[in-house]
Amino acid sequence: MGKRIERRLSLTGVDGSESLESLRSLFSEIITEGIHGLCFSLYEDGQKPGDVISEQQIRRRMKVLSPHIKWVRSFSCTEGNELIPRIAKEYGLKTLVGAWLGSDHDKNETEINGLRKLAEEGLVDIAAIGNEVLYRNDLSEDELLTYLKDFKKSFPNLEMGYVDAYYEFSARPRITEACDVILSNCYPFWEGCPIDYSLPYMKDMYNQAKAAGAGKRVIITETGWPSEGGGFEGSIASDRNFLKYFIDAQRWAKEENLEMFYFSSFDESWKVGDEGDVGAYWGIWDKNEALKF
Repeated sequence: MGKRIERRLSLTGVDGSESLESLRSLFSEIITEGIHGLCFSLYEDGQKPGDVISEQQIRRRMKVLSPHIKWVRSFSCTEGNELIPRIAKEYGLKTLVGAWLGSDHDKNETEINGLRKLAEEGLVDIAAIGNEVLYRNDLSEDELLTYLKDFKKSFPNLEMGYVDAYYEFSARPRITEACDVILSNCYPFWEGCPIDYSLPYMKDMYNQAKAAGAGKRVIITETGWPSEGGGFEGSIASDRNFLKYFIDAQRWAKEENLEMFYFSSFDESWKVGDEGDVGAYWGIWDKNEALKF
């Protein structure tokens, strides 16, 4: 991040007096200079998990993202998702590749086998075994541990972890112990945090995961703020808040040399179900793949 950007930010984040136009300019500068990583948003309008996505669509979206990132995160190894790390490597990107686990053990085996195949081909830099499985109560802690340990036996030299909310790593010491790296989701928005306090709140989330890891590497695997769609308790979705949170998060990550995967790359309409209207507006690019700001 350049000196011009640094001068226009306060110690606690973007100054509240900054104009929307100024925030847009800061956002553009940061995106142009590049960030650590993004979560790959797979689905266009009318698509949802369960649909098989074409290679052409993934290539088109990867071409949009690749100039701005070093890493990309995928969430599954089926239904076209398995093409994401393969195409990412063609663009010279590093990959955090996830196997999506749930309550269906047959599907879980398919996901794990897909991840194994990608790992055997050298397409996985970090393996993520499950995403918020414990948060959703889809698997027991013992079941998840079995998946983690079995995968590690097969790939002892590949960094591996489990993705969940930051507080789960304090609450689940056996899971934390089984992970090589702590993969922590940190969302001040979903805990009702007002935007003015979101940066110190996120820092506290990260530090809780770091303390639980007891020296293990901690990666923020998801964080973000929606640009519209309402709010959640004290958290309000808006263009200004979206921009402030993104700028603050990226500045902090650079200052502390943190690894952060921002959520998300593109807006996805299917996410309005469980998350309400805000679910469709987390992307840096809109659903038509145009940069928002």
